[in-house]
Amino acid sequence: MIGLVVIFSSIFLVFFFAGVRIIRPTHRGLVEVFGKYRRFAGPGFHWVLPIVTRMYQINTTEQMVDAEPQEIITNDNLNARVDAQVYFRVLPDEESVKASQYNVNNYQWQIVNLARTTLRNIIGTMTLKSANSERSKINSELLTTLLKETKSWGIAVVRTELKEIDPPKDVQETMNKVVKAENEKIAAIDFATATETMADGQKRAEIKKAEGIRQAEILKAEGEAQAIQLVNEAADRYFVGNAQLLRRLQTVEEALKNNSKIVLPANGELVNVIGDLAGLLPLRDRKPQ
Repeated sequence: MIGLVVIFSSIFLVFFFAGVRIIRPTHRGLVEVFGKYRRFAGPGFHWVLPIVTRMYQINTTEQMVDAEPQEIITNDNLNARVDAQVYFRVLPDEESVKASQYNVNNYQWQIVNLARTTLRNIIGTMTLKSANSERSKINSELLTTLLKETKSWGIAVVRTELKEIDPPKDVQETMNKVVKAENEKIAAIDFATATETMADGQKRAEIKKAEGIRQAEILKAEGEAQAIQLVNEAADRYFVGNAQLLRRLQTVEEALKNNSKIVLPANGELVNVIGDLAGLLPLRDRKPQ
């Protein structure tokens, strides 16, 4: 009897542990009995009847699939190597988990193929240059299409990312040369603009300098004119009818100012000599009466 109890106990324990299922918080379970859906299983401990009952666990965390590189002909008849990644997750509610298993066969594989087809449709209508410069637009259109097409799959497409849009090697080299030429053109324009600005600055400085010189000359001429005017007024006032005498006085002034050499006659008085040069007669000392 003891042997039978041990045997039955062992069989029971094996049978019991064979039906134990533990579901993690990152998963949800679908329980089927004889291939027919019976109930939804959340995180925690579950026991199912072995052989008769099966539990399928579905990951509800965010997942990533690679759309795999493919050659796409662009609108300008160039081949581009395109690769993308799709991030998605199965929604954790019962209906979404059921839809991910019963509405689509292998949703990961179908997402990959749907993404590849969508990329061909989008990039095929664009030139290679626009495809490279409008990656955000491609990502947006790809995400919109995937959300629409997978709506009944019980999954949510979180985001899409283009990994690469690479043209053929010869086209890439040509594009690099074009970019280099554009950069050199921009640098040349910047240098020319800087040179022109510096030239304009120098031109303005020269104009200012010329204006300063001109103003100085004007002021000098005005000063000389005022001096001549004062001399004329003095001549009119004090030397009326004696213009020749005034001229001689100016000549003597210039001669003495410029350290000119004057030859004096022998035994001549200095005053008399200067007076002769100026055309004046010396004053005679008056003898006392």
